[in-house]
Amino acid sequence: MPLRALLITLMLAACAPQGTGIGVNLVPDAEVQQAGLQAWADIKARVPASGDAGMQARATEVAGRVLRSAGDNPAEWEVVVFASDQVNAFALPGNKIGVYEGMMRLADTNDELATVVAHEVGHNKARHAAQRMNTETATSLGVNLLGAVLGGTNGQMVAALLGAGAEYGVILPYSRNQELEADQMGLHGMARAGYDPHAAITLWRKMAQKGGSRPPAFLSTHPDPENRIEQLQAEMPTAEKEFREARG
Repeated sequence: MPLRALLITLMLAACAPQGTGIGVNLVPDAEVQQAGLQAWADIKARVPASGDAGMQARATEVAGRVLRSAGDNPAEWEVVVFASDQVNAFALPGNKIGVYEGMMRLADTNDELATVVAHEVGHNKARHAAQRMNTETATSLGVNLLGAVLGGTNGQMVAALLGAGAEYGVILPYSRNQELEADQMGLHGMARAGYDPHAAITLWRKMAQKGGSRPPAFLSTHPDPENRIEQLQAEMPTAEKEFREARG
């Protein structure tokens, strides 16, 4: 193999993100936590908390049960419903859970709301935020190193193309895998918390209908709704057993 090709191969392998066979840890956990806390502060500065006390109480109750089933102390978490019509929710490093009013209205049962909260807690438990930060850092490093090796105008052009290839070939599919993992963890988490796991199917079907037209699956950070539902259905027998045990 020519020296230049060998160097390129070695650099790409060294910078391969987690989930591609080579683990990297370029971002310290403390930095991940700080990033989560900063993002939370930014959101709270931009979006007011909901004035609907019923929504806030409902979110706090559901999150508390989900967190306890995951072995966490709800008192160590902050849960806020935000006054926005966005149909979205999130969990951030630093023990923060946010749910928008739009999601609260769409998830019109506590079982459906538990689907969303447990999914987001699943992201947190699986350290997906840290993995994404490491992935983006490693991908950026790999692209820059490749551009330096190739040099000149051609090097810049190839590095730019690799940037697009890295995004569509690594970052987005990796994110879809994270979503599916969070789905699975969330399904079992909500069931162990005593929420009906079948509500997950109902909720994700609602989300699919709400989403309207979608980009091609390979360009989306979220899995195709039918693929998502198929995976949930495959996990359902175990989740049903966990639900029955939780209900006694």
